Amino acid sequence: MAAAPTAPAPAPERDERLARVNIVARLVARPDIGAFCGAVAVFFLFAWTARNVQWLSDFAIWSQWLDQSAQYGIVAVPVALLMIGGEFDLSAGVMIGSSGLLLGLLTTRADWNIWPAIVVVLLFGMAIGFINGYTVVKTKLPSFIVTLGTFFILQGVNAGGTLKITGTVAINGIDAAPGFDSARPFFASSFWSPYDFKVNVLWWIGLTVVGAWLLARTRFGNWIYAVGGDPVAARNVGVPVARTKIALFMMTSTTAALLGIITAIGLRGIQANEGVGREFIFIIAAVVGGCLLTGGYGSVVGASFGAAILGMASIGIILSQWDSNWVYAFQGTILVLAVMLNAAIRARAVGARSR
Repeated sequence: MAAAPTAPAPAPERDERLARVNIVARLVARPDIGAFCGAVAVFFLFAWTARNVQWLSDFAIWSQWLDQSAQYGIVAVPVALLMIGGEFDLSAGVMIGSSGLLLGLLTTRADWNIWPAIVVVLLFGMAIGFINGYTVVKTKLPSFIVTLGTFFILQGVNAGGTLKITGTVAINGIDAAPGFDSARPFFASSFWSPYDFKVNVLWWIGLTVVGAWLLARTRFGNWIYAVGGDPVAARNVGVPVARTKIALFMMTSTTAALLGIITAIGLRGIQANEGVGREFIFIIAAVVGGCLLTGGYGSVVGASFGAAILGMASIGIILSQWDSNWVYAFQGTILVLAVMLNAAIRARAVGARSR
């Protein structure tokens, strides 16, 4: 008797993890793609509107907008990490002035060599960041409120303290300090001499590379995403939430202190109001770069592209002979558009993963 025909074996289910994802969909899901496209668009916008000054081909103009972008991007990198971790620091801008003033007081009033003064200034930045982070973690107060308080305290100390000690609201003569000539090449020199590119551009690029590596390749980077996405769940799986947040605040404040050092050495002096208001620029750069205001999502590279957009706008609007007040309108517009775009990209990415 013939054997009964056997039913064909069921086709194996396709593992959705092995499904090929369209390259366009993968690019769109990246948090920094919007900032990259925006940077390209803004560059070519000013290539047209500022064509009379050779925006596209004159590297001397490139050095101007890259210098401005670096002044935003150096601190935008740790601000982006902090925002991915679910927190804000509104004292990052005023810390630039505080650090520069401290450097000036140590070198011009206490007659310190500039190198130990730099070390003390960086330690000061770490201390302020620790105070901010510890206060947020222990009190459970919103970081917006805590760092806003720090902002006003430092702003008052900067103006009142400098006026009390020096009789003015500025400190000059830092270039007379011992060790200034050896420190200047690291913080305030130029390279590619025909076009006068500033060394702070190298600091910006270096910090971006380190921040991107930290976020993508280290355990600490995973912790940053975890504490920003869901701190309770992160704590339940062993992530040191409090230490991670405090470390992020310390990184932000210390990097702002570094920019204060760069600024003070570059200008050979510092104003008491230096950096005030720039904290919003750092946040805008991070948001333009793909960082969500709710935390848990974002990109350091995107934040650097965001800084480049704002730097190009600051220089390009002037070179295009527009009213410089339009810089603020541009910043507000780009912020709103970035938030809307990032929300759409985030929703698309979440939808793709849930299918």
